Amino acid sequence: MEKQQLLEFLKQRVGLCKYFTDEHLDQLVDQSCVVSYEPNEAVVEYGENADFLGVLLEGDLAVSVPADGGQYQVIGHLKTGDTFGEMALMSGDKTIANSIAETRCRVLRIPVAVFQSAIMTNPRAVQHVSKTITDRFKYVMAEPAKVAAAFSQSKDPYGLCLKGERPEKILVFNSSSSSLKYTFFDTGNKPNMVCGQVKCDLTQGGFGEAFDVMMSELTAPQTGAIGNASDISVVGHRVVHGGQRFPGAVIVDDEVLREIDALNPLAPLHNPFNAAGIRQARQMFPSVPHVAVFDTAFHHTLPSYAYLYGLPYEYYEKEGVRRYGFHGSSHSYVVLRAAQHLQQRVNELEIVSCHLGNGASLCAVDHGRSVDTSMGFTPAEGLIMDTRCGDLDPGVIPYLKRQAGLDDAQVEELLNKRSGLLGLSGISSDMLQIEDAAAAGNHRALVALKTYCYRLRKYIGAYLAAMGGLDVLVFTGGVGQGSAGVRSLALQGLECMGIQLDELRNQNVCGDDDVCCISTDDSRVTVLVIATDEERMIARETLRTLSRSYLTHVFKTRETEPFMLEVSAHHIHLSQEHVEALFGNSHQLTRHSDLSQPGQFACKEQLAIIGPKGRIERVRVLGPARVATQVEIAMTEQFKLGIHPPIRESGDLRDTPGCTLEGPAGSITLGCGVICALRHIHMTPADALRYGVKDKSTVRVRVSGDRELVFGDVCVRVNPNFCLAMHIDTDEANAANLKTGAQVYIAGIQSED
Repeated sequence: MEKQQLLEFLKQRVGLCKYFTDEHLDQLVDQSCVVSYEPNEAVVEYGENADFLGVLLEGDLAVSVPADGGQYQVIGHLKTGDTFGEMALMSGDKTIANSIAETRCRVLRIPVAVFQSAIMTNPRAVQHVSKTITDRFKYVMAEPAKVAAAFSQSKDPYGLCLKGERPEKILVFNSSSSSLKYTFFDTGNKPNMVCGQVKCDLTQGGFGEAFDVMMSELTAPQTGAIGNASDISVVGHRVVHGGQRFPGAVIVDDEVLREIDALNPLAPLHNPFNAAGIRQARQMFPSVPHVAVFDTAFHHTLPSYAYLYGLPYEYYEKEGVRRYGFHGSSHSYVVLRAAQHLQQRVNELEIVSCHLGNGASLCAVDHGRSVDTSMGFTPAEGLIMDTRCGDLDPGVIPYLKRQAGLDDAQVEELLNKRSGLLGLSGISSDMLQIEDAAAAGNHRALVALKTYCYRLRKYIGAYLAAMGGLDVLVFTGGVGQGSAGVRSLALQGLECMGIQLDELRNQNVCGDDDVCCISTDDSRVTVLVIATDEERMIARETLRTLSRSYLTHVFKTRETEPFMLEVSAHHIHLSQEHVEALFGNSHQLTRHSDLSQPGQFACKEQLAIIGPKGRIERVRVLGPARVATQVEIAMTEQFKLGIHPPIRESGDLRDTPGCTLEGPAGSITLGCGVICALRHIHMTPADALRYGVKDKSTVRVRVSGDRELVFGDVCVRVNPNFCLAMHIDTDEANAANLKTGAQVYIAGIQSED
């Protein structure tokens, strides 16, 4: 089918397309592809990521869902001109049905982000498709078991196999002062993957020569992965420090490069060379998008009490002195890989990731969010590393400057290049050599090994305490994967925390294995050894950023419609069991006033919340009754009560602290259920179409007014029963001088995990 024929077909046979202009349809077709399928071939498989909107150009499809006995039951048929995959526009869930070709079929696959960017500016198209989506959304909500099963059976729930909305040839760079590392991924031909490293002194500006060597290897006649530079469709770059400016990966332009340069004082040994590599790559690949992926971005969710130092507050405000954290691509990769291995959602797990290599850091990940990490303002803080000292009394530095006569440059060299395992052992920075020396009786090697493992064990215990629980402990990196002795020493004594190491499994870990479980079968905490793949994670973020770029263009070229901010005071949701325990047998909650969300109301009933330190009187109960009791409070109230809850989505209550609730008929003591609610937006499927977002997207929101104010890390919740509004707690509203009724705008999408 020629392009003009295809355009005519869309206008005449596809109801949705009649609302698009010829220009829009032309753009959609140019950015889409037509794929043929033979009879009985799967067009969409159960459990797949839904990343395209399909238009059936020819043939018939059978839609089937899992049934008893491992069989599939046909629930419908699609004919020529029908569309499918609409739920991909806003659901983070996996496909819960198969679409199988009954005859030879041809399908126009429109990348979801491309279609979203087109429909955002077309109210009539939104109206047309929103009814279909709402109906399917209700079906999904009514079948939570099928949704969960689709996720657990998905072969690639987190996109680690790099299946994008279209085939891409991705080149990933890690540019440092001494080498240019590169990895090539071909999403349309998975085996066509190449990685390499060009070693040279790049402090003298040798990037041009290094890139020439790389291209010679990539285009070699017999062994090369590509024919020429024009084969590359997108480039991803590792950038060590993104500061507070970059909470996620971004498309690189001149302004982004200037902002990366401005962060050089925070990472003088890394960022200048990362930026120089980007500039050289933009010269070599000038016509393709370049994406910067920041080591620090994964840790942008750290709460203030985890990232602030005990310095005068103005040093944070004016100089940016705070904990940033690093190794973000490694930590995020192994956390997702662990969840995939366990067939569980990452936002249901508490994980400690131990990246132990030349550099070393731990990260506490609470339900998918980094909440603490051992590296700080620079990569020198935290664990003992190969040549870095890790945690150090700051008083040591002026002492050594006075007593040993060291200047600033000598102190920096001491802390970063002559300390750690090398400095303690006096032998080597290599853990294998230190273990061999310790086994041979070398005292300093033994002390270095024990000190290293002791520091690691302390941090593991601290992060378990910080999250209030632990499901998974992951070891990765050269030492984390390669040293059974380090893993064993680090975990000794942690049996009281539910960590039971199987020594035989630990000793038998094979370096070629992607994931190895080394805990006992009855261990409460699963301990895994996972091979990290930072380059793959950078490629994944590059693909996702490229997909979001279509929507980003819409956000930049027109202002989204405003909607209302609502300030949410402390409140309580009760189960019916607890309603009766607190207000009397058979008591039903009484409506006091309706809330903005349909079906929800403030009740006449009020309770006292009692914590270890104090109490809060007359806290409103919200109705109707829920499955589980939940108490939502703000930070100032946490202090008053003496309770320290995590920031969580509503309903996510596992390993949260409890409290006592006191009512007229009695009191109850909760073992869990107190949270500080994650700032969020409620919206309907039609709203999500208009704003180009999905359920559980994370977005940035701008508040209108004289003072420029942007909230990041805002979670989107999509439900047919919702009414469009953003909710923040009273502390955030007071700090920003905001009241219910303020106008807000979606300013951009951070992530869609």
